Amino acid sequence: MLQRILRHKPFTASCSQSFSRLTILIVAALFSFTSRAQTTDAAGPLLTPEQFLGYKLGAQFTTHAEILRYVAHVTAHTPGRMKLVPYGKTYERRPLEVVQIASAETFGRLEEVRHNNLKLAGLESGTGQRQQPAVCWLSYNVHGNEAVSSEAVMQVLYDLANPQDQQMQDWLKNTVVIVDPCVNPDGRDRYANWYNRVRNQAVNANPDSWEHHEPWPGGRYNHYYFDLNRDWAWQTQQETRQRIELYNQWLPEVHADFHEMGPNNTYYFSPAAKPYHADLTAWQRKFQGILGDYNKVAFDKNNWLYFTREVYDLYAPTYGDTWPSFNGAIGMTYEQGGGGPAGVGYARLDGDTLTLAQRIAHHHAASRATIQATAERHDDLLREFQNYFATAKTKPQGEFKTYVLSAGNDPGQLRALTQYLNRNQIEYGFATKRTKTKGFNYTSGKSETVQIEPHDVVVSMYQPKSTLVKVLFEPRPQLEDSLTYDITSWALPYAFGVKAYALPGRLDASGNAPSQAVVRGSAAATTERPYAYLARWNNLQDVRFLSRLLQQKVKVRYAEKEFESEGQKYAPGTLVITRTGNEGLGARFDQLVRAQADSAGTVVTAVKSGFSTSGRDLGSSTVHFVKQPTVAVVAGPGVDATAFGEVWHFFEQQLGYPLTVLGTDYLSRVSMNKYDVLILPNGSYNDVYTDRNLESLKAWVRDGGRLIAMEGAAKFLANKKDFLLKTKPVDSVAIKKENKANPYKLLRRYGDSEREEAEDVVQGSVYRVQLDNTHPLAFGYGDTYFALVRNPLNYRFLDKGGWNVGVIKKNSYSAGFIGTKARKELADTFVVGTQNLGRGEVVYLGDNPLFRAFWQGGKLLFGNAVFLVGQ
Repeated sequence: MLQRILRHKPFTASCSQSFSRLTILIVAALFSFTSRAQTTDAAGPLLTPEQFLGYKLGAQFTTHAEILRYVAHVTAHTPGRMKLVPYGKTYERRPLEVVQIASAETFGRLEEVRHNNLKLAGLESGTGQRQQPAVCWLSYNVHGNEAVSSEAVMQVLYDLANPQDQQMQDWLKNTVVIVDPCVNPDGRDRYANWYNRVRNQAVNANPDSWEHHEPWPGGRYNHYYFDLNRDWAWQTQQETRQRIELYNQWLPEVHADFHEMGPNNTYYFSPAAKPYHADLTAWQRKFQGILGDYNKVAFDKNNWLYFTREVYDLYAPTYGDTWPSFNGAIGMTYEQGGGGPAGVGYARLDGDTLTLAQRIAHHHAASRATIQATAERHDDLLREFQNYFATAKTKPQGEFKTYVLSAGNDPGQLRALTQYLNRNQIEYGFATKRTKTKGFNYTSGKSETVQIEPHDVVVSMYQPKSTLVKVLFEPRPQLEDSLTYDITSWALPYAFGVKAYALPGRLDASGNAPSQAVVRGSAAATTERPYAYLARWNNLQDVRFLSRLLQQKVKVRYAEKEFESEGQKYAPGTLVITRTGNEGLGARFDQLVRAQADSAGTVVTAVKSGFSTSGRDLGSSTVHFVKQPTVAVVAGPGVDATAFGEVWHFFEQQLGYPLTVLGTDYLSRVSMNKYDVLILPNGSYNDVYTDRNLESLKAWVRDGGRLIAMEGAAKFLANKKDFLLKTKPVDSVAIKKENKANPYKLLRRYGDSEREEAEDVVQGSVYRVQLDNTHPLAFGYGDTYFALVRNPLNYRFLDKGGWNVGVIKKNSYSAGFIGTKARKELADTFVVGTQNLGRGEVVYLGDNPLFRAFWQGGKLLFGNAVFLVGQ
């Protein structure tokens, strides 16, 4: 390095003094670099975090790369007791890894412990032995800007490695500890790099300071702005899928998830708040209190403030406490006051300054308490862990003992659902014969006579993971308290949009799976040059197939009307890929179509003729050419980051279709003429579209543009000039009459305020939306669609000139909690539809069909809005 520097500047006597200083600096830098590099291997002593980093924990935020360097240093210095296990990468290619820690006596048989744990759960053959350590898994920093936990984890790992910490080494005799130092590295670095760039040199605790106001989109989310703590159950994100694969190889007895909340709060640990899900066992509920007792000792000893049994419930299966709980663990959340606004120091409302060092100390203490509780109660934990799965297999809880997925469902949706079951270690088989029986029909929402067909997918409750099955399939989960934290309905048949039944009895599931073909048709059509290929339009795989064909410059059409060809009926939306028009592809045409169908998971049918035995022929004017749309989406301040992320992820990860992201800060300067489709995700657009900008937007639509307005964007357009969407007026006359009849109604109790607010809430409830499936926006659906509604929509039906494609009529509620006032608003309301505006169209999506990427049944609707509407 020194020679390279000298080569760039001749040496002269006049620069000798500068050269001497430069030489000293370079040598010092090289020595420092070499010394630091050596500390990542086993050379030298085990360093504390402060010794390794060169600053005290809490003095600043550490980047993810530096955290991993310290993790590598600690594991390298702890051979025979620590093992570093990479398990994947983030979307931004940052490493994901865990550290497995055990006593010297246990470490050599870690695989034996792991396999024995799975035997205790009944997920591996053989008899499990309880004479082993319990497994405690600690997850840190699932929310990137709740960054204290990955600072605390360095001290926790040092304690676990330090042979002088006799207390910790004693605990390790009875527990295997798995530490995930950072679940969300992309979000953490987004926050840490921003904070380290803008913070004052001296700590500025003033909440007005720049460093306490994180810019959009914040560091909470992963690369695609998904909340990874809402993805445990659904596993839509790369980080989650990789983590769950490793988690399921262990199935720990205890899982702790470390978080932060607002800076004016104190510290939260278990027991959790109500509602508890009905399927949490008495032991799981009891151990919530036991863990609280262990934490109380540490916090009371230090006079630290804390609270329990508030806010953080154990109900929806989406979280890092509930999903592990439904997989046999004791799951808990820890919440430290702080989060993104807190920075290194924050002046709280009570006059005290909350420091990063204090926050680290609290999470460090809670981590140790969790390890201690696991170690000292390991016998109880292993016994109850084994009982959990044994009971699940032999005495499953609940009204229903079998769930059935019809083989007549769209093959793509059924395949996606069974793949999900596989990822979650849920066993299933196939019906052997036609059977009539009583059961709950998800489609009708009623208990009635249902008919089971051969090859239907059968999910029995008599299996180790029956509790998870019940939680994921139950049509209407029991809710003991309306003040819950998240969605209240999520049943897989609704989410995947499949025909399914819940049966009170057992059903034989020893049959075989039906075979699937990618290309079908007459022998002549498949071996020669078919006239055309037809692809049914039923699910996300079909949208992906269309996307890939368009990008390969294949000309594609879709049928607006139902037709029959060569003995098969085809619904509106069917893709028609004719040889005519694709001559330029030459011999590649057939290979390309079939290869893309295979890649997308779509079945195509080869036909010999363009003649339809009923309905319109393939050359009819009702068979429309699909123009490859140029698509843009708006992002930035004012836009809900997660809503934007859902659109971004849909195009990049689910379709692989190009998308241009336009920032709200420069949107008014963008020439929109180059875009065919503009998507406005949920958000507040008052500052984005001023009156002048809104007129420009309308002019673009009139000139042929297609505007897709989702949730809050649709609400923003409602009641504005030229837009047909209108909100329902408040019936002030009825309100006055009610108040006059009961004048004491206005005398409200302050303590009831939360309950009254719940009357206006829709907690992720499932509603049956009535569809006009003759409209392209609803192609591929039946006459109804189950939507996960999260906000009162309260829209009028569109007047003449608009199309009410999806509406909620009276008595359309299916599952989940909804407040009494909100229920009234969600009766006879518009949900999705379109209006013509000049030569263009506005698509209103009052409900978000892409919510968290797990509501599979809505993705085709969004695909219709992008590719078929307005063609």
